[in-house]
Amino acid sequence: MPEAQDRLDALFSALADPTRRAILARLTEGEASVGELSEPFAMSGPAVSKHLKVLEKAGLISRSREAQWRPARLEPDGLKTVADWLEQYRRFWDASFDRLDAYLRQVQKGKSDGPGH
Repeated sequence: MPEAQDRLDALFSALADPTRRAILARLTEGEASVGELSEPFAMSGPAVSKHLKVLEKAGLISRSREAQWRPARLEPDGLKTVADWLEQYRRFWDASFDRLDAYLRQVQKGKSDGPGH
């Protein structure tokens, strides 16, 4: 279990930064080089490379080497881990809302069945 918790910690830490989230959003369009990824940001290539290392360590992206070009690409399994973790909370909230709906229907029914109605 500690390994799974460490993995989630690394994923959420990587996702906490808006620049890294923007990089991930860009990578949904396809692989890109550091230069291409740094274009929309007011930061250097080495600064973007640091963000890529965090994303890579978290398992959210992978990088390959093709001559001088090291394209980054999205790794969907990283985000699947986050989605799977969130799923348990979605089920909790769905069940809570279902109970609230049932309660509200019961209250509304009670009002319409009451005296003077």
